[in-house]
Amino acid sequence: MASGEWRVTSRKPAPVALGYILAGGGSTRFGRDKALAEIAGKPMVSRMRELLASVTSGVTLVAARGKHGNLGVSTLTDRWPGEGPLGGIVTALMNTAETREGAQWNLIVGCDMPFLTREWLNYLIGRALASRAGVVVPRSANGLEPLCACWRTSGAETLRCTFESGVRKVTEAMKQLQMEIVDESEWKRFDSAGRLFWNMNTAADYDEVKKILEAERA
Repeated sequence: MASGEWRVTSRKPAPVALGYILAGGGSTRFGRDKALAEIAGKPMVSRMRELLASVTSGVTLVAARGKHGNLGVSTLTDRWPGEGPLGGIVTALMNTAETREGAQWNLIVGCDMPFLTREWLNYLIGRALASRAGVVVPRSANGLEPLCACWRTSGAETLRCTFESGVRKVTEAMKQLQMEIVDESEWKRFDSAGRLFWNMNTAADYDEVKKILEAERA
């Protein structure tokens, strides 16, 4: 190449972060598939896809084979269906490692968290991009919140081995990674009402969420 010349290549920059929604739970306490529960006329899965699409480079739903394929959301089959959210997290990280070269970070959230906001998720991703940790996770009064966390792709193999050794609790598996914890003093400005990490475990939770959101729209 002659001096002073430059060449445009077709190589794409690595995505900032990929988004994954976990929808593999049995919803036994909820009484029906809570991923399909509607808020303001939209299934929770669709609401979460729109939210994550606004802050990530692509959104994929992790679910059991054949579930939610009719919702217009890119779906990834959980490699360990029925084994809890850790299997879904490992499935997501392995998918990124195998198919998205250069993608370092993955925002992974549960499908049933109606009060997450774009501002908070942007902040969380920003913390991850500046971190050397394997997982960046908020901590609330209930403890660590691993179903609203950023996971580094390189942790896939460590977590897979931990899962296959019999560990199923996400917070236990996380101990195998370097963690960066985002405490309440840091995330509270995104959540003055104390609802950021609420999830809908029961039908009563769902009814409460609808009442709150209806009151806010009134």
